[in-house]
Amino acid sequence: MSDAAFRVRKYIDMLAKALKEAKATARPSREVGEILKLAELYLEDAKYYLGVEDYITSVSCVAYAEGLVDSLRMLGLAEFRWERSEVKKVVVAGTFDIVHPGHLYFLKKANEMGLTYVVVARDVNVAKNKGRLPIMSETDRLAVVNSLKPVYRAVLGDVADYLRPLLEIRPDIVLLGPDQQVDEKELAKELEKRGLSSVEILRIKERVNGYSSSQIIKRAAELSREPID
Repeated sequence: MSDAAFRVRKYIDMLAKALKEAKATARPSREVGEILKLAELYLEDAKYYLGVEDYITSVSCVAYAEGLVDSLRMLGLAEFRWERSEVKKVVVAGTFDIVHPGHLYFLKKANEMGLTYVVVARDVNVAKNKGRLPIMSETDRLAVVNSLKPVYRAVLGDVADYLRPLLEIRPDIVLLGPDQQVDEKELAKELEKRGLSSVEILRIKERVNGYSSSQIIKRAAELSREPID
């Protein structure tokens, strides 16, 4: 996610909070209901244009919605406060050797929680943990992940200390995949020792159609041995 997208997202989140509060406090009337509905539609349009990276139109839609709900507040027909939205930092980690739908689902879920930072495993650590080098080099894998839409920033992991990137990013959330061999309680203890006691550790439990890089590599190897018609 670019800095422009980050700013627009914060603007949208701020408006969404204000609109929710305005709807809860609005004076009941047909006219007020119509204005709130129109503001809600502009908000949905803003989210759509953010998704297709049309930031100018997205901001315009938010501004229209802001004007509508603010007019209700100024006329005493609804009450709310404008609060700057704080977007959380979410860290995920992995090898990302062959990016597949499971990875995309994982990153999409992370992006729904906040700005997604990805720690890409180093070649030497992959070899140590999986008993083989990755198919793509760490620099290539980093470039691929950085190009993915849900990713705000991708960084290489540390060869000796897997927690070092987290100390630099200082995330609010660490999101684990369903197959990652990480003990949440032990990770929480290690983070607390490093001064990151407030980090929330979550795990996605479901997998998408059973995708895994290892299975894809195995299947590709099997297909390479099959005769070509």
